[in-house]
Amino acid sequence: MYSWTLMRRECRANYKLLLIFCGVLTVYGGMIVSMFDPKLGESLKMMAESMPQIFAAFGMLNAGATLIEFIANYLYGFLLICFPLVMIILLVNRLMVRYMDRGAMAWLLASPHPRWRIALTQAKVLGLAVFFLVVYVTGLCMGMSAALFPGELETGRFLLMNVGLFGLLLFLASVCFCSACVLGGGQYALGVGGGLCVVFVLLQMLSQVGEKFEFLRFATPLTLFDGAAIALGDNSALWPVLALYLAALALFGVGVTVFSRRDLCL
Repeated sequence: MYSWTLMRRECRANYKLLLIFCGVLTVYGGMIVSMFDPKLGESLKMMAESMPQIFAAFGMLNAGATLIEFIANYLYGFLLICFPLVMIILLVNRLMVRYMDRGAMAWLLASPHPRWRIALTQAKVLGLAVFFLVVYVTGLCMGMSAALFPGELETGRFLLMNVGLFGLLLFLASVCFCSACVLGGGQYALGVGGGLCVVFVLLQMLSQVGEKFEFLRFATPLTLFDGAAIALGDNSALWPVLALYLAALALFGVGVTVFSRRDLCL
């Protein structure tokens, strides 16, 4: 199904990028977890009330009473979507767009592997990078929570929340990957997919500002991942996550299929 030689090559070529984003999320993740203090709840609430629209846009209006609610609102509502999205856009550029822009795709296509296998391999590398990032953040938050606040983190719900996060990030990755495969090389290849994901994030932020813009939540798939609801134990919030996984598989499939059939200017 995959080209193991190509997969190993891409992993060696891109692991530094993944490590950079792991380092960035270590700083932010560690800072957010260490900030948890139920005694500071009133202070954070006063800050949120002084700038309600700004806090609401970033999903930080409600600090939450428990550790998992605090992490869900302050880390999973914005930071763990935007930073991984930047990594996804850069990776898609490295895995697909740059090869076509520089003519190096001809070298890949000259191998004994069919086009669909090459595209599927690149898609798997992208998916593995996203998976590793989510696993790393999960372990980081659980480790810091155990060290700083023993017994405070509800592990089962937290793991489910990360299953939802992975589904959302995988969907965003599939949008960028499909765009690169359908549009080929050039400035539009990644701009359309990456730009669309950025629009999704902006619409999500606007929908949280107030009732006037609340209808915008129906215009962005990010609404399907409700980390705060999962943290509160709402199992019904897991069903929309399934839709994200199915949509991601469909878009990856479309990207691989189109790439294997289209004429490429190499």
